[in-house]
Amino acid sequence: MKKFLAPALLASLLATAPAHANVFGQYTSAETLPVNEHLFGAYLNTSSNVFGLLGQLRLSFFPGVDFGFQGGLNRIDTEPAKKTTVRLGGDLKFAVAHSSATSPVDIALGGSIGIETGDDYSTLTIEPDAVVSRTFAMSKNGAFVPYGAVALAFTTLNTGSLDQNDFSIPIRLGAELRLIPGVRFCAELQMRPGDQINDDVGFALGGNFPF
Repeated sequence: MKKFLAPALLASLLATAPAHANVFGQYTSAETLPVNEHLFGAYLNTSSNVFGLLGQLRLSFFPGVDFGFQGGLNRIDTEPAKKTTVRLGGDLKFAVAHSSATSPVDIALGGSIGIETGDDYSTLTIEPDAVVSRTFAMSKNGAFVPYGAVALAFTTLNTGSLDQNDFSIPIRLGAELRLIPGVRFCAELQMRPGDQINDDVGFALGGNFPF
């Protein structure tokens, strides 16, 4: 009998573990900010089990390098109870290729770290990633900038008596629409196929405001 109790208990814990979208990223293209320029962003994140608000501040002190800080709140709607969590994160991005006559895309490498914590709940996520984007000019000052990113995510979840580690390969597909100087609308599809902790699909919508 004991041989079957342990697997059954583990399966029960995994089945009741909260699931939600938990993708940390820049919500921008592979382009890095010019030196001494800043960017503020605000985003709405949704998935089947989460509704969240996230903000970020990005800065650059070196050519081809920028970094950001993210923070916000999530409302997780899963059994056995709903939870409100706080999210904090940071990331660093390095430009490794710029669009030119020989290459139409911008490429950046980087990584992020994020924590999410609430009542009897916490996660830690580390994600090295790569971003590729291309800029399509639409007018004198406007542009459409689609981008794609892939990461290697290592996540640790602690909730109740459950202590779980997970590895996944998040994919982010998004775009920035730049029609007004100083305003960049953005939308992003976030996918985590096979993830055991987070929702497989999420969506983000918001804006980036360089200053």
